Formats: sequence, C-alpha cells, structure tokens
Amino acid sequence: MKLYTYYRSQASFRVRIALNLKNIAREDSYLHLEKGDQFAAEYRAVNPQMVVPTLLDGDVKLFQSLAILEYLNEKHPEPPLLPADREARAWVRGIALINAADSHPLIVPRVRHYLLDELQLGQDKMMGWIRHWLDAGLAAMEALLGEHKESGQFCHGERPTIAVIALVTQVTPAKTFDADLASYPRVMRIYDHCMAIRAFADAHPAKQPDAE
Repeated sequence: MKLYTYYRSQASFRVRIALNLKNIAREDSYLHLEKGDQFAAEYRAVNPQMVVPTLLDGDVKLFQSLAILEYLNEKHPEPPLLPADREARAWVRGIALINAADSHPLIVPRVRHYLLDELQLGQDKMMGWIRHWLDAGLAAMEALLGEHKESGQFCHGERPTIAVIALVTQVTPAKTFDADLASYPRVMRIYDHCMAIRAFADAHPAKQPDAE
C-alpha cells in the first residue's frame, strides 16, 4: 500500500494508527500541506480534492480517512475496529464523526489560510476559532463517554475502535494549539492510555519522518 500523508494531518494520523494496529506495511509519500504540495498537478491527478490522506492499494484508490478505515477493517478484519453489534457500531461511528466530520474539517490548513488570507481575521481570532471548535468536539465526547457504560480504557469495550482513533486525533491538535484540556478527564484518560500503545505512539505526528 502507498499512503500520501503529511505529518500534521490529523486525517493521515487516523489512517496511520489503523495501519499500525492491523500491522499493514506501507510506503509513505510526503506532501507538505503548508507549502501547497497538494495542489501540484501530479497529486491533483491522484486526488482531485487535493487533500490527504490518499491510500493506494494496488489498483484501488481510497480517500477520506473514515472510508479508508472501514475499507481496511473489511479487508483485514483482525483486529476489528468496529464492534460486533449494530447499536455499538452506530455509537462508535458517531463518536468518530464528531472529530472527522465536525471539528477537524474546520481547522485544517486550507480553512486557516482562508480565515487569515481572505477574511483577514488575524492570528488571535483565528486561534480562538480553532480552540472553539476543538473544545466543542471534546466537550461532546466527554459527555457521551460519561453516558456510555461500555467506555473505560477505550471509548468502547476492551480494544481500539475507530472511535478511539478519532478521540486521539481530536486531542492531538488541541495540545498543539494549547487548548485547556482540564475539563475533559475521561477523554484524557483514554488518550493517555492509547498513547502508551505502540501503534498509536508510532503514528503520532512528531514521530513521522517529515515532522518539523
């Protein structure tokens, strides 16, 4: 498999975690999103949306991180990233979407550059925007974990799921942007537990060869 990635991309981080959990080898191709590598014609031909990650599995081209995670889970079912029962699967997907569909898309580089360059929002207001949406997602996760009887060391059950992958990739940018995490003890307990697991730790942005 070939993964087009950027060390700070939280969507790429999600896919790296899943590949590590399933012990799937890959070749990485690094794009520097802040320098605009994703807009080059060569990569636009790979992914017309000009975002990362993109995963190539032979002749199969995959895009959007949660779709990639579900593909990997179906092709390589062990260890499973989704629970066996329908209700639990829906809950796990819901937690994952808080990060992948609601919070993360609002803080990616192309949004930040639009706020700064086009809307002239200014650095302080832009940072406030980022922290607001990260906090909104973290607060929702914290409340939902408190209601969920199957949460403990992970979001659900005794093994990693796509929910905990998304939780980790919600906390990581919150740390990068100096958000106050004291209000999210359940979230942080799970985050700390996961980051002690090699599959998560090795996927961390700071551990990537293109990290700056």
